[in-house]
Amino acid sequence: MTDDPQPRPPSPSPSPSPSRDDLGRLFNEVPELYDRVRPGYPDELFADLVAVTGLDETSSVLEVGCGTGQATISLAALGCSVTAVEPGAGMAALARRRIAAFGDVEVETSTFEEWDDRGRRFDVLVAASSWHWVDPSIGWRRAYDVLRPGGWTALLGNVVVRRPGEPEMYAETADLHERFCPGNPGWGHPPLEDDVRTTDEGWGLVDDPGGLFGPTIVRWYPSVQWFSGDGFADHLRSTSLYRRLDRDVREPLLDAVAERIRTRMGDRAARRYLSVLRVGRRAE
Repeated sequence: MTDDPQPRPPSPSPSPSPSRDDLGRLFNEVPELYDRVRPGYPDELFADLVAVTGLDETSSVLEVGCGTGQATISLAALGCSVTAVEPGAGMAALARRRIAAFGDVEVETSTFEEWDDRGRRFDVLVAASSWHWVDPSIGWRRAYDVLRPGGWTALLGNVVVRRPGEPEMYAETADLHERFCPGNPGWGHPPLEDDVRTTDEGWGLVDDPGGLFGPTIVRWYPSVQWFSGDGFADHLRSTSLYRRLDRDVREPLLDAVAERIRTRMGDRAARRYLSVLRVGRRAE
């Protein structure tokens, strides 16, 4: 179960925000769409993960919230043993199909908070755009406990950003968002890339683990994902912010967004990201 770990405006839906359990169901509604439109993580990130943590074919990795297996495949390709935990049954099933060619990789369907570790211990815990869905009162202590002495926690993410002067989809469609979901003038407006790069200490937008893990190593990786109007609408359909909307609000809004991109932006819209790797070693 994954999503972009970035600041959110207030929910435009009149219904209350979902619990963490509900979020698993939100993503589980559209696993194939999610797998098709969501960004992955650059090879350079995994190369740095190996360089920092010493991962090799003798290492064991626990992945928390593997979603459809986008990061799982890259971890498996390193040759290490991977145990992935995913609460959404549909997402987990798709992840199993994606990693079927790898011998020492398994996907278990559970939340991390309720997962039965059966006494297993790991060298590295990886959470790819998912740790912000884990209950911090449980997650950090569990991460510490399931890691071997000297083990590492690595949080991966894709933060949507913008650069000054560039056409930006949310600015181009602000009136549509206000028409269909009034009352959210700051809807989805991404932060500036340079501002995000200043957050190069700590664990970002998740709660701090206290003294459980040592100083954080932070690396950034810029990328751009291009979409047609329909493709961008599908991308938004895969995110929790839009999945929380009632269907009779979400679908007319996203149809209007797709039409706006076709008619005003040449049917070509960019979503700019900074992928991020935050790594900290288990304190002893």
